[in-house]
Amino acid sequence: MSTRTLEWIIERVLFLCAALSVLTTAGIIAVLAFETYEFLRVVPVLDFLTGTEWTPLFSNQKFGVLPLVVGTMLVSAIAMVVAMPMGLLSAIYLSEYSPSGFRRVVKPVLEILAGVPTVVYGYFALTFVTPLLQVVFPTLSGFNALSPGLVMGLMILPLVSSLSEDAMRAVPQGLREGSYALGATRMQTALRVVVPAAFSGITAAFILAVSRAIGETMIVAIAAGQQPRLTGNPFVPIETMTAYIVQVSLGDTPQGTIEYRTIFAVGMLLFVMTFGLNLISTWLRNRFREEYA
Repeated sequence: MSTRTLEWIIERVLFLCAALSVLTTAGIIAVLAFETYEFLRVVPVLDFLTGTEWTPLFSNQKFGVLPLVVGTMLVSAIAMVVAMPMGLLSAIYLSEYSPSGFRRVVKPVLEILAGVPTVVYGYFALTFVTPLLQVVFPTLSGFNALSPGLVMGLMILPLVSSLSEDAMRAVPQGLREGSYALGATRMQTALRVVVPAAFSGITAAFILAVSRAIGETMIVAIAAGQQPRLTGNPFVPIETMTAYIVQVSLGDTPQGTIEYRTIFAVGMLLFVMTFGLNLISTWLRNRFREEYA
């Protein structure tokens, strides 16, 4: 087989892979949009977005999605409180302080955390972290938002750390040398030169981590509980959007009913939220990207 023929075949295979990805995404969006439309024909969109009670599986049905949204944001906020500072500090250390040999060993080990199945994190939160926290906080419920939030923060820590470290290492060495030539210390160079120069990449890493936290399913489904409530208290059971989708998707709810279509409406709202965050991430990366000759 000639080289030209082989390149033609590879080009077509790559095109088919790209087309399949686009068509799959379009199909998912089409199904979400259709089922959401059927749901919103019964439930007014304003009641869905602003209602404070979510009981679609009870006889007295309420379709206010705010408790699920608040639960999702609460767990995600706890996760980001853990992941953002720890991830940024570890990225600064790996990029500016650690010896190259140490970095080559530690960074892959850190990234292994991202490969652990999330169901393992869920049971770790339920059977280890929650009992440990109950020693410190006796009022903490067995299912709560605090425990899965903390564990989720550990789970997305490698994402924040790795992407931030890559952004910092992309900063030209000349900027560091110029800072040292002006008498700055290593810490001053890291915090006032490298981090601002890598701001777009670091910000994009943070927002991608938020999207990852919002879309996480198994940890919250196992450890957060299934009680949709409008609260900011992390010590009580809550329910997130993804956990609700898991609950209804177990097969007990008849297809085509309004209860069944709630998972598509919640899924569409989740899709819009994560899509918006990705758009913000792209805008920030383009807006604050620094190009060096």
